[in-house]
Amino acid sequence: MGCMVSQLAAKFAFFPPAPATYQVKRMEDGRLTAVSTASSMPIPYGDDGSLDVLLVDTKRGNKIVAFYLRNPYARLTLLYSHGNAADLGQLYDLFVQLKANLRVNLMGYDYSGYGASTGKPSEFNTYADIEAVYECLETEYGVSQEDLILYGQSVGSGPTLHLAAQLPRLRGVVLHSAILSGLRVLCHVKFTLCFDIYKNVNKIRKVKSPVLVIHGTEDDVVNWIHGNGLWKMARDPYEPLWIKGGGHCNLELYPDYIRHLCRFVQEMENMTTQTRLQKIRQSLCLPKSTNSTTASTTKSCCRPKCPKCASLGCGKCFSCRPRCPECSRPGCLKMPKFPECLRPGGCVKLPKCPGCLRLSCLKWTCSCSCQCFKCSCQWFTCACW
Repeated sequence: MGCMVSQLAAKFAFFPPAPATYQVKRMEDGRLTAVSTASSMPIPYGDDGSLDVLLVDTKRGNKIVAFYLRNPYARLTLLYSHGNAADLGQLYDLFVQLKANLRVNLMGYDYSGYGASTGKPSEFNTYADIEAVYECLETEYGVSQEDLILYGQSVGSGPTLHLAAQLPRLRGVVLHSAILSGLRVLCHVKFTLCFDIYKNVNKIRKVKSPVLVIHGTEDDVVNWIHGNGLWKMARDPYEPLWIKGGGHCNLELYPDYIRHLCRFVQEMENMTTQTRLQKIRQSLCLPKSTNSTTASTTKSCCRPKCPKCASLGCGKCFSCRPRCPECSRPGCLKMPKFPECLRPGGCVKLPKCPGCLRLSCLKWTCSCSCQCFKCSCQWFTCACW
């Protein structure tokens, strides 16, 4: 039953363009090139040496097509996982714009069963697809996870978070119109079933890198609740972009989209190892209440602890206050540490009551018969002091 439901969910999740918008051909020099099926013109339209067309083998026996676009000024690489109803032929123009505006190298790929890739689309095939593309980036282009940003749109958020959860030193993650899980899109349930697909709701908590969430408020395919939920569950959430009035497939048309994305990439470029370590330390800090308790304890380390409640500033039980050996009153301030007056700021050699040694005792009078200095506002005018 679970397998049947999972297959049903997969049918709703994948809509590869039919026919594919491009074909892959091998040129005379042995290089691969993509040709548009509509115009029979090569992609790109001209001799663009910045594009590499690749065929990548996956561990599940499929061959998938990938486009690698170089930017000579790039410091980071963006690995783009597209939505469920597009292929590389439709996305090439967007890739060129992202490469130029974000100043990144960009790797895009077609899932198994999409475009000119072999096999059939499925959840686990997409996991194998992105793992193979990442391995290609490592071996063929020398890209490490520290210099990589993963970008997942719609269904592409599934393989994106699958890989991100395995790369602890990843530079960043972008979730564009992402889903909490497959069945949550179809049935709007609030719990996870064993046969659900793309359980991003569980994987987002394993991602240690900064996560940018972009979602349209009027998305009628994947409700905004999905993006908001993923952002709230992220361990290191970046300032989200909620595009007012944005739908599911038109967010790239809004100026805020590229502006916010550029700022995110620039901050990821400037993020040094020291900055990342500092963020990790901050995430491991104790809660504020614990810190304040520690601070107050440090400031009051010279104060005696209450033998009954072990509190430094106990105001409920008087056992924590020193008692006078003669009058047994807890207000008496005679203590071994300050034999004169026990004032925390140091002894100021003020007169004490000869009966109980209290500074505030009303029994004490000086030679001029003035009252106790603490109980009378005129103690400082006494001539005999």
